[in-house]
Amino acid sequence: MPDKVFASGSMGGGLAVIPTDGTITSPVDGRVVVAMKTGHAFGLKTPEGVEVLVHIGIDTVQMGGDGFAPKVAKGDVVKRGDVLCEVDLAKVQGAGYDPTTVVLVTNSGQFAQVAPATPGDIAAGADAALVTL
Repeated sequence: MPDKVFASGSMGGGLAVIPTDGTITSPVDGRVVVAMKTGHAFGLKTPEGVEVLVHIGIDTVQMGGDGFAPKVAKGDVVKRGDVLCEVDLAKVQGAGYDPTTVVLVTNSGQFAQVAPATPGDIAAGADAALVTL
């Protein structure tokens, strides 16, 4: 993971995904509890109490929303696979930012384990991480 804070695990366990297109989808069923106006980050909470952070790109908050088109707002209910945001990845990279998207379970200390489902490439809609309750 290219960001030291995320890599340290201090914000929770999870994984980094290098997106191949700009459609960022929800990894879980849940409610949007945080939707940054800039479109670069979303907080989701599942019915089971798993809190998930989807942070699009490294330091992309500096872009002020340029290149990000959020598709959900705080309070929305989402299903796994629903679009959270459309991102112009070429614009992100052109501005000098890394498009690596971080998916963390921010309350991972409440669970037995948070681990990648499988190493390597992850197809959209496939299990990316497993949370053991």
